[in-house]
Amino acid sequence: MPFLPWNEIDTVLLDMDGTLLDLHYDNRFWLDHLPIRLAEIKGIPEQECRDMMASHYEKVHGQIQWYCLDYWAETLDIDIMPIKRELAHLIEIRPDTVPFLKALHQSGREVVLVTNAHPGSLSLKIERTQLDAHIDKLISTHEFGVTKESQLLWQKLRARLNFNPARTLFVDDTIRILDAAKEFGIQHLLAVDNPDHTLPHRNITEFPAVTDYRLMLDDILANPVSSNEGGKHAE
Repeated sequence: MPFLPWNEIDTVLLDMDGTLLDLHYDNRFWLDHLPIRLAEIKGIPEQECRDMMASHYEKVHGQIQWYCLDYWAETLDIDIMPIKRELAHLIEIRPDTVPFLKALHQSGREVVLVTNAHPGSLSLKIERTQLDAHIDKLISTHEFGVTKESQLLWQKLRARLNFNPARTLFVDDTIRILDAAKEFGIQHLLAVDNPDHTLPHRNITEFPAVTDYRLMLDDILANPVSSNEGGKHAE
C-alpha cells in the first residue's frame, strides 16, 4: 500500500479510464471490437483494418486526436458512437472506486475528474455508471484542446480550478501523464497497477502505485481537511 501524507492533500484530481473505471471496455473496444466492426461495415479484411488503425494510432498517440471520437469518425468514415454502445455493458466502475470517492468527500476534500476522454465517451460512461454522483467537477480535456500530456493543459486547469499543486494529489494509470503532472509541479502522484482487471498487474517503479483504494480509507478519514487550512488555493 503506498504511503500518502493525507494531512498535506486538499484537492484530488482523478483520471477516469483505468483509474475509476475498469479499462477493459476501452481495450476491448479499440483493439478488438472496432476493427472487427470496421471490417464488416467496409467489407475489407479484418487484418487490413487492424493495420490501418495501428498506423493511425501511431500518428496521433498522446495528442488530442487520439482521444477524439470526431477525429476517428472522420478518419474511418463511420459513426463511432453506435458502435461504442454495442459494448456498453462492459463499462464498469472499479469495485474500490465508490468507497474511495466517499471517503474523500467525507474527509472534506475536493474531488475533480480530469479525463482525456471525448465528451461523447464521458457522457456514455456517466450514463452507465452514475459516476458523477460522487465527483465535484467533471472535466474533459477536449474543453481546452490539449491533453494531460501537455504542460499547457495543466496551466489551463490550474487557472480553471485554482488548486494548489503543493497540496494536490493526482491519480492516473498512464505513466507519461503522471510524468507531465510531475513536471508541472503536482506534489502528490499515484499510479494504478491494475487498470484492466483481465490483465496481469503491472510492476510500476516510477511512482507509488495502488491496487485497491480501500486500503487507504482509514488514512484518508483519519486526516480530514481542516476548514481553516485554506490549502485548496495557491497563495
